Amino acid sequence: MNGAPAADIAAPPARQACVIVGFVVVTLIWGSTWIVIRDQLGPVSPNWSVTYRFLIAGLTMLAVAAVRRERLVLDRAGWAFVGAMGLFQFCLNFNFVYAAETLVTSGLVAVVFALLLIPNAVLGRLVLGQPFRREAVIGSVIAMSGVGMLIASQIRADPSGTGHTLMGVGATLLGVLSASIANILQGTQTARRYPMVPALGVAMLIGAAIDAIYAWAVAGPPVMEWRLGYVAGTVYLGVIASALAFTLYFSIIRVIGAARAAYTSILVPIIAMLISTVVEGYQWRPVGVAGAIIALAGLVLAVSARKPAR
Repeated sequence: MNGAPAADIAAPPARQACVIVGFVVVTLIWGSTWIVIRDQLGPVSPNWSVTYRFLIAGLTMLAVAAVRRERLVLDRAGWAFVGAMGLFQFCLNFNFVYAAETLVTSGLVAVVFALLLIPNAVLGRLVLGQPFRREAVIGSVIAMSGVGMLIASQIRADPSGTGHTLMGVGATLLGVLSASIANILQGTQTARRYPMVPALGVAMLIGAAIDAIYAWAVAGPPVMEWRLGYVAGTVYLGVIASALAFTLYFSIIRVIGAARAAYTSILVPIIAMLISTVVEGYQWRPVGVAGAIIALAGLVLAVSARKPAR
């Protein structure tokens, strides 16, 4: 975990452009996943849906690595790294998120997940030594105020009741913490010792194996829904939202750090709610509109940070 923090490494213009493109692509993809996950809730247990997703994702990553002739040789530290990634990112995180979506609306889960930037910033400082930046701190406060308004708007609109809402928010927060731990792992020097694509592939398959054990324990033998929407959604979540998006996202973390990479989580819920507006008939309220505007304003200020705060 020694060495210069990723956020302090000066990236050349071409690499900065790649980061921006990756940021946009990841945000658009993950902004669409919440509605797809919602459609996955049915005859198949959410735990098995998570298992199928990362089985597909892991096999896709290893296939890509094979085509690129990337070999993965893991020592003890390497196995510990991919095992931790599998547990925190591809098991705990997503089981909490899928469970939350059985309790509350997909829009609310997406909004709460925007809080990811807080543990990313704190753990990035404690574990990786990444500095807090003045503009980033101020922008984060503004952005999270906007997210808070979005959460309030969602809670008011949630027909499932306060109890279900609080349980859903709690499950989402546990998913946020799990995802943040995985994000920080990707920013360590240990992560840089191994080729990303095959390492993520192995981590996804480890996660899928843990998911399968847990799913069998709580939901019984595997069940499959052969409805076109479910199958297509599972493939989309595995190949596009996992194999592609996580590769881009973790690449961004290695360039700009976990704290700033997490600003995707501010835009994702806004995109998710825009999609919900079209698909689910989500009704925007003044508080929600104001919250979205404030969150975007805070994001612009936060990502403009250049010098560490003193």
